[in-house]
Amino acid sequence: VAKINPQAPLDKVCVLSCGISTGLGASINVAKPPKGSTVAVFGLGAVGLAAAEGARIAGASRIIGVDLNPSRFEEARKFGCTEFVNPKDHNKPAQEVLAEMTNGGVDRSVECTGNINAMIQAFECVHDGWGVAVLVGVPHKDAEFKTHPMNFLNERTLKGTFFGNYKPRTDLPNVVELYMKKELEVEKFITHSVPFAEIN
Repeated sequence: VAKINPQAPLDKVCVLSCGISTGLGASINVAKPPKGSTVAVFGLGAVGLAAAEGARIAGASRIIGVDLNPSRFEEARKFGCTEFVNPKDHNKPAQEVLAEMTNGGVDRSVECTGNINAMIQAFECVHDGWGVAVLVGVPHKDAEFKTHPMNFLNERTLKGTFFGNYKPRTDLPNVVELYMKKELEVEKFITHSVPFAEIN
């Protein structure tokens, strides 16, 4: 249980209790993109859109959304995405496509799919020397992450996060304040409001 601003509308801020905070925090608290940097977001569901939003709030200048479903691209622009890659459109791995688009790789990547191949692509698409990849999605229990050790020796960093490194009781009130100050637009994430009578 977290005590939040009593003025906050509960029918809006309830969505901060899981996916949105997870994606937002993965960008702001873990990836920490410097102002003007380039960020790739893998998976444009609610968590990925929140990761894009976090990159936007942090001041990233290019936010590249990566998803197999192109019908998500237009909506993702509202959350800060500036460009898109559909891996199915290319006959080379997504990490190579991203490296070509960004002169050697993105500064930060946030993986929000749980697909092990996307996790590997997210790590391998960051720039040598300073690139940071953050894994958010939960993989299949038997999945194995395989990459060449040189990717680590070339000073790429791989991080994982749970709930965006927010501590719910102490940090969620601050996320609610971001919404109250209109820095975080929660309404963008809400597509339908359903009465309890129709919940099933």
